[in-house]
Amino acid sequence: MPSFDVVSEIDAHELTNAVDQANRDIASRFDFKGTGARVERDEYVLTIIAQAEFQVKQVDEILRLKLSKRGIDLQCLDAGAVTSNVSEARQKITVRHGLDQEHARKVVKAIKDTGIKVTTQVQDQQVRVTGKKRDDLQAVIAALRGAAVGLPLQFTNFRE
Repeated sequence: MPSFDVVSEIDAHELTNAVDQANRDIASRFDFKGTGARVERDEYVLTIIAQAEFQVKQVDEILRLKLSKRGIDLQCLDAGAVTSNVSEARQKITVRHGLDQEHARKVVKAIKDTGIKVTTQVQDQQVRVTGKKRDDLQAVIAALRGAAVGLPLQFTNFRE
């Protein structure tokens, strides 16, 4: 039986490239000279560090621009609150990758709402969709492309 997997993956290499480009852009801007503003990356957690809250917002705009130019969907960003102390302000941004239980349920619900006869199975960080006909699976993919799930979706492992 034909099947495919619905996943939400972020290219870690492109994420690193976008953070590096943002840091280079920040270092060359006149309004950030000597402020120590930067973006730090730890796996899928980005930390924006600047002297003041308004600078954090400016760095956030630069980062989002670089991420979108590198092909990373901005829906996967989960920005935390800006925390500030006497010397600096910080903001943590979590890059969501993989389908958690909540988003997997949304995907399954969107598939069931189409009325196409396919079976779905939630497996760890992905949803496996199995059907009798290839046309049914292609219809499910088309329906999911238009569905508002809240994360960018990719379709992998298409098997006959």
